[in-house]
Amino acid sequence: MLNTLSGRFLVLTTIFVMLAEVMIFVPSVARFREDYLLSRLERAQIASLALLADDMIGADLEEELLRNAEVFNVVLRRDEARQLILSSPMPRPIDATFDLRQDTPFVLIRDAMARLFQQEDQVIRVIGNPVREAGLLIEVTMETAPLRLAMIDYGLRILLLSAVISVFTAVLLFLAVRAILVKPIKGVVRVMQDYAAHPEDGRTIITPTASVRELREAEEALAAMQVQITSALKQKERLAQLGGAVAKVSHDLRNILTSAQLFTDRIEMSEDPSVKRMAPKLVGSISRAVSLCESTLAFGKAEEPPPRLTRVHLADVVEDVLDSERLALGDNDNISLSDDVPAAMIVRADPEQIYRVIFNLVRNARQALEQSGKGGEINVAGRETEEAWVIRISDTGPGLPPRAREHLFTAFQGRASKGGSGLGLVIAQDLVRGHGGELTLVSTGPEGTIFEIILPRGATTQV
Repeated sequence: MLNTLSGRFLVLTTIFVMLAEVMIFVPSVARFREDYLLSRLERAQIASLALLADDMIGADLEEELLRNAEVFNVVLRRDEARQLILSSPMPRPIDATFDLRQDTPFVLIRDAMARLFQQEDQVIRVIGNPVREAGLLIEVTMETAPLRLAMIDYGLRILLLSAVISVFTAVLLFLAVRAILVKPIKGVVRVMQDYAAHPEDGRTIITPTASVRELREAEEALAAMQVQITSALKQKERLAQLGGAVAKVSHDLRNILTSAQLFTDRIEMSEDPSVKRMAPKLVGSISRAVSLCESTLAFGKAEEPPPRLTRVHLADVVEDVLDSERLALGDNDNISLSDDVPAAMIVRADPEQIYRVIFNLVRNARQALEQSGKGGEINVAGRETEEAWVIRISDTGPGLPPRAREHLFTAFQGRASKGGSGLGLVIAQDLVRGHGGELTLVSTGPEGTIFEIILPRGATTQV
């Protein structure tokens, strides 16, 4: 019970209401004491008026009047003359005097609490104003034991009433909280549990129905999150299926390329100068294709191999990339390819992986320029700093579309050109991170796009 929201709310409500009643209890008891004393003054005044009407009353009648008023003596001041109207023997001397004409609320509360905790019976003098202006003042002497007993009885009745009110209020609030808050929360929890068990089932996505604004906002946020998660799960499922298909294709393609690699060995033996010049590039391209297929197979098993870091002449890698792209351009002379890589610049990287990174970025730039129909220039530059090697790939194309900028490194969503798969930049980023580096978009717009590859010196081989 106490480990539930409604149960704790019930207990806390009862405690808070009791605390509020205690704050009411203290002034209430003080008020009761004042009314009790005023009532004794009023009774004494009535008794004294009876004596004033007939000053020849017997001792028995006087004793009865004092007993009914519950006082020992009555003094009435009329016309500046103080008269002892009624009197009886005092059991003990007067212990304290209380003037109700001048007491402030604080004084009344203080005296009431003192009387409530004072167990000894005392004789006190009480002074007050006569009712209906029947004199200047009236004072009586009385015992405190009946006053204390009456205060205790009143206090107990107040506490009992407070307890009943607290429990009744707490139960009503308990039922209200269960209906307004706890029940909708349980519904949200049940939906979350159902969704966790079957996230692919669209029927488990919550439909916001709460009338409470905060709960409805929570339901709407949960619904949006469930839609995003379901979409992501479906996309991952499609990616897994695509990965399986790619692995199968890569397996067969690797076998085909291996056979082609055997034929290129014989082509290299040709005496034709043109063939001799092109054969090494053909062999290199087929070797990279075979390596790519093997990497794809490993990736399909979630076992992307770590980079094998060696000292690489960056200019040679960039030249191979640009030669391959020039072949792809054919007779298209609207697009020019250039590089500003120092011939002596050596980076520590995996030659095949860094080739794939630069190739993906240059190919994306070429495709963007071709689709724009305006042509332009692609440049690959390299420079060294004390901390890293920086490779910059820039173009004068139309820039990346908004969707590509928002999902730049998200598979199948960050397509930089029409017809692209949206995987090139994702693969490039993963490969650069494998070198301990970073691939960033420096700028993009109508004036062109610039990417930078930063490879730290002394990079580790972590993937």
